[in-house]
Amino acid sequence: METSNTAGHLNIKKKIAAGVSILSNSFLIALKIVVGLISGSISILSEALHSLVDLVASFIAFFSVMKSSEPADDDHPFGHGKYEDLAGFVEALLIIVTALYIVWIAAEKLIKTGAEHHFETDLGIIIMLFSSVLNFIVSRYLFYMAKKTDSIALQTDAEHLSMDVYSSVAILLGLFAVKFTGLYILDPIFAIIVAAIILRTGLSLTKKAANNLLDGALPTADKEEIKTVLNDFKERGLMGVKSVKTSKSGSKRVIQLTIFLPCKMTLLDGHTLCDEIEKNIAEKFENVSVIIHAEPNCISGDRENCSLCKEPAIK
Repeated sequence: METSNTAGHLNIKKKIAAGVSILSNSFLIALKIVVGLISGSISILSEALHSLVDLVASFIAFFSVMKSSEPADDDHPFGHGKYEDLAGFVEALLIIVTALYIVWIAAEKLIKTGAEHHFETDLGIIIMLFSSVLNFIVSRYLFYMAKKTDSIALQTDAEHLSMDVYSSVAILLGLFAVKFTGLYILDPIFAIIVAAIILRTGLSLTKKAANNLLDGALPTADKEEIKTVLNDFKERGLMGVKSVKTSKSGSKRVIQLTIFLPCKMTLLDGHTLCDEIEKNIAEKFENVSVIIHAEPNCISGDRENCSLCKEPAIK
């Protein structure tokens, strides 16, 4: 059983969110390049390259939500949700690369502090402040939509923009430091601190995306929800649970259950009970696919001495 009544609506929201990210990043890249060239600020031009990485990530996120929204077909019978997981993994790697790039640029500046590079700071301060505010607003929107649609691609894109806020603030502080103190060494120091934060986020997101790609189990909280649903059916015919297998494909949770039912329960009653279990699980999770395999309870023990096998069929 698969719930799909809200899937189309959620896919539309994901596409809009990814499109907003592309537009905002494109605008900021053009703005930073122009201001960087006019002011002569190397840090602003470096930030423009950082935003370019964010733009690539936004395109990846947009492509992934487009593909993941396609229905299942002969080549992908379980749908295209893994496109989002793959996109999230690639975006997380881009975050790591960006962090390492910032460290490299900052280290180069630290080495060359003897040859100070003078540049216009006022215009850079205005643009980096504007960039920080815009990226903050867009990243909060993406985080909201990622949580609402359970999209790792949007979450990773939001993390990209969130990291861009940190790096922009670091450059902003560096520009203020240059303007009021003339201590150019503060600029690369701020950048390295921010890069460390970015690197930690990238590693965390890489682990999460890789877990989904490798069909890792759902979080403990989700599995507890499933267990709660199954416990509610113990008085209605469910005699035991042999296995609970879970995974995630994009925003879709995949749950496979093997359960024990009374040996003499009719096929119709068993099917009805499984339908009710699927329905209750679907009420717990917005986007879920549930597959149930039912086995007679006597298989779990001594079939020859099973008392239920000797009883009349359960109506």
